[in-house]
Amino acid sequence: MEDSERILIVQNLSKRFGGFDAVSDFSFELKKGEILGLVGSNGAGKTTVFNLITGFLNSDQGKVIFRGRNITNLVQHKIARLGLARTFQLNRLFLSLTVEENIRIGCHQYEKGGIRRFLFGSPKREQEELEESVNAVLELLGLNSQRKKVADDFPYGTQKLLGIGVALGARPTLLLLDEPFAGMNPVEAERCISLLCQVLERGTTIFIVDHNMRAVMGFCDRIIVLNFGKKIAEGRPEEIQENPEVVTSYLGSMTC
Repeated sequence: MEDSERILIVQNLSKRFGGFDAVSDFSFELKKGEILGLVGSNGAGKTTVFNLITGFLNSDQGKVIFRGRNITNLVQHKIARLGLARTFQLNRLFLSLTVEENIRIGCHQYEKGGIRRFLFGSPKREQEELEESVNAVLELLGLNSQRKKVADDFPYGTQKLLGIGVALGARPTLLLLDEPFAGMNPVEAERCISLLCQVLERGTTIFIVDHNMRAVMGFCDRIIVLNFGKKIAEGRPEEIQENPEVVTSYLGSMTC
């Protein structure tokens, strides 16, 4: 794979909690425009991997290279400003705020300027760009007509979509999704997949963790399987489904 194609390179990443190896010598590469899935049973280390990549945890060893830059153990907001955004297993919405206000926070939170912007506001041109960003995300989510509705009034599946929208407000080049399909019914999951296909078409690369094997197998170009913090398989969905070690350690106990 050419360097220009690789948006994310993870080399020998490891994290230990006390006597427990949460992630051990984990390496992979992610190509621009690809949809990569990360699967494994509960406690396999999937969310820890996300936390290490996005600066929510410091690694004990290894490297994370994003768009040619070493971001290993860089603080969260600096990583986000480089164009890497994520969602979380549990929604981090402001439920008492409207849809529009949540998206606006997503668009604002990774901007430079900090307290100066808060006290004195942004120049008119930047305000116009912000409004364009907010409107674009609302249109993408299909929530423009409900932009003034409070987030807490929506069902859980729509709140999950809104959480993705907040991450998209930062206009990432790489989007990490931590269990986006969790708690969704089949109709909501299909709606989520449709949204993510549009995100992909607009040039954002996607790295996804989820337990919904039907969705992951049907959506991802390539899949990595973790077991007790170690990579046990990597390949196309059909290869993963036929891998004996994966079937024994993971798929055999899962219902799709």
